[in-house]
Amino acid sequence: MTQTGRDGSRRCVRSVVVDTSVLVAALVDSGREGRWAESAIAEDPLASPELALVEASNILRRLERAKHVSRIEATSAHGDLLRLDLELFPFAPFAERVWALRGSLTSYDAWYVALAEALDSPLVTLDRKLSHASAPACDIITPPHRQKTARVRKGS
Repeated sequence: MTQTGRDGSRRCVRSVVVDTSVLVAALVDSGREGRWAESAIAEDPLASPELALVEASNILRRLERAKHVSRIEATSAHGDLLRLDLELFPFAPFAERVWALRGSLTSYDAWYVALAEALDSPLVTLDRKLSHASAPACDIITPPHRQKTARVRKGS
């Protein structure tokens, strides 16, 4: 992707592929992961499979039905989701790579990975399990791990 500056210069801008976990967290999670997700989607152009919108819509529906968010919050988040500047990609161009990844990833996760590989972009996710998969040939970005404080016993 190229971007034209105010002075007319052109520069290459690399997008990031974001999965549904990041999109939903950025929209409704006010905690640590939500803040991380908000910053992750604010910095670079965003790309996702078309699947992301229906997945996010379904998660928002589940959150509303479980009363984790109000009807107003879910509706507002859904509207925000649809207004995101998110470049969506169809399945067909990635079908063969998705199929090739079937041994280690679900087809859903593989579509995000295949897109990130094709765009030579990182995949941003809250799914730490995905970040440990061996098959992806793309960088996978997750939030930093929480540091656990060790308890030290005095007088041992």
